[in-house]
Amino acid sequence: MTKHFQNELGKIKKMILSLGSMVEERVRMANRAVVLNDADLAKKIIETDYEIDEMEVEVEEECLKAMALYQPVAVDLRFLVAVIKINNDLERIGDQAVNIAERVQIIAKQERYDFFYDYTEMTEKAELMLKNSLDALVNYDVDLAIRVCRMDDEVDAIKNDAYDQIKKAISKNPVHVGYLINLLLVSRHIERLADHATNIAEEVIYLIEGEIVRHMANI
Repeated sequence: MTKHFQNELGKIKKMILSLGSMVEERVRMANRAVVLNDADLAKKIIETDYEIDEMEVEVEEECLKAMALYQPVAVDLRFLVAVIKINNDLERIGDQAVNIAERVQIIAKQERYDFFYDYTEMTEKAELMLKNSLDALVNYDVDLAIRVCRMDDEVDAIKNDAYDQIKKAISKNPVHVGYLINLLLVSRHIERLADHATNIAEEVIYLIEGEIVRHMANI
């Protein structure tokens, strides 16, 4: 039974990493859509979201089946619990990519004017956080997971800057409020994406060290 269980754990790890790769690609597409204001690319993200949803269900079903059949304990149980939570966060990141894509579609249809907030740095940081959180999972790297958690404040700072600048633009150009609100909401979706990447990193720390670090001020 131990051999079969270890094979099952290996299968689950491959599945979660495959989902992670799929979500990473959607995030890269969403980031390009934002920077380039590419409505066609945004449409592709929305149309393929079902693939992430389907795989998320498959991963969860495999984890629950393994728990029922093998009744794992200690580190194996932590692995399955962590994968279930990471699986959920990856699906939510996919949702945020769709949310970003929907905003890009709306922005692309609206009348443009000179103001446009450059989200390049914010998207790059969020993308790196996701990549590093998954790398930390692959390599069981606590230090890398901790660095991901600490990057979250950097993304929050950019979101706050976007809020300040777009608020000023709205006060000066109220006729363009629809365009500007959607531009502002992009920052919210990117920030939420980074939050979910942080959650993944926290689960990696839990998996390796057996310590729940959510809501801890000093990681």
